[in-house]
Amino acid sequence: QVQLAESGGDLVQPGGSLRLSCAASGNIFRINAMGWYRQAPGKQRELVATITSDSSVHYAVALKDRFTILIDNAKNTVYLQMNSLKPEETAVYYCNAAISTIATRTSMWYWGQGTQVTVSS
Repeated sequence: QVQLAESGGDLVQPGGSLRLSCAASGNIFRINAMGWYRQAPGKQRELVATITSDSSVHYAVALKDRFTILIDNAKNTVYLQMNSLKPEETAVYYCNAAISTIATRTSMWYWGQGTQVTVSS
């Protein structure tokens, strides 16, 4: 089994910063990619950023100058540093990962339970 555990979501004032983390655990053979998505009330889930095991990154265009994604392969953990947060970015942030298990060696997508980020004064 593979599980993703997100943390770091909080209430923050506009212009503030947060650092989200997502730790993968279980029968992991290889993590091929990890990333973050978010879903605001009444909206579809959207991509925030992804990173591969060789540190190739992709950001949503509008977020590239404020958000940074990093992966710690030794800890099987991905981080999302979010700066200059805006109220419109209030959402549940979900971690996802493409992971090959020890048993199957086949990559599958997994989702975390989500962590709430609220940007408000």
